[in-house]
Amino acid sequence: IVVGLVILLVAGDLLVRGAVGLAAALNVPTLIISLTIVAFGTSAPELVVTIHAVVTGSDGIAIGNIIGSNIANVFLVLGLPAIIYPIATNVPGLRRHAVIMLVATAAFVGAAYIVGYIDTRIGAFLFAGIITYVGYMWFRASHGRAEPVIDEVDEYLETSKVSLKTILFLAAGLIGLPLGAHMLVTNGQAVAMALGVREELIGLTIVAFGTSLPELATVAAAAIHKKSDVAIGGIIGSNIFNLLAVGGAAGLAGTAYFDPTSLRVEIPVMIVAALVLTGYVLTRRDIGRLSGLFLFGAYIGFIIALAKLAGGI
Repeated sequence: IVVGLVILLVAGDLLVRGAVGLAAALNVPTLIISLTIVAFGTSAPELVVTIHAVVTGSDGIAIGNIIGSNIANVFLVLGLPAIIYPIATNVPGLRRHAVIMLVATAAFVGAAYIVGYIDTRIGAFLFAGIITYVGYMWFRASHGRAEPVIDEVDEYLETSKVSLKTILFLAAGLIGLPLGAHMLVTNGQAVAMALGVREELIGLTIVAFGTSLPELATVAAAAIHKKSDVAIGGIIGSNIFNLLAVGGAAGLAGTAYFDPTSLRVEIPVMIVAALVLTGYVLTRRDIGRLSGLFLFGAYIGFIIALAKLAGGI
């Protein structure tokens, strides 16, 4: 599992760097690169794992990954860096995206409680939502309005010319992503079977935690350098992409069913996480060290609760 996770994360980063370099060499506008290649590329590990899991009949890992990632993004990825350095929420335009995150959460939760699964129709609806969201950001950003959830292209751009490195990065990413996803999902299935637990638990914990590590590093660095727009904007953007893009991909790849335990435990926690984050943003209250401790403590409590529900893992 660990090897698969490492391959997945490294391949995802290489794919983004290679794709950004190629797009820049072809004179694709920076805004388009940011809204498409970087935005979707940084979610590539989650997307590939989800598609592979659904196709191979492990939709529990796919659903668990989406729910677990959104919980980890708020309680762990935002909470831990806030303990180191307070994160400001008075970022222009952030309230609008927080509300959009709530709408995306409502759509995902609606599918869970009303029908109990994500099929092709629901998947198409969710994916249409992410296309609309990206189009909305493109429209605003192209008219000179700052968007806090747009990723910086410079972080990934090493050269504006097509080089051997660019081609190698692309190749490594395209080969490594499916390989890492296969190793992660296959071994996740084996671990779940060996421990006698539901597959969602693997997605909620190991997979979600692992795929959240890049965001944790980014937010921690942003908090230290006092770039609150990057820190909190990235979290909100990531949650929206998880729900709409990754959730949509799950339905388009097949049918992903929600486990009854997820409806009782994990999804309510995800809803609370979304409401807590939105509350901070709407009230423009800084996420200080005390709040960071509260959020991080909530994540530890969540993991302990999952362990107890699973029978003491």
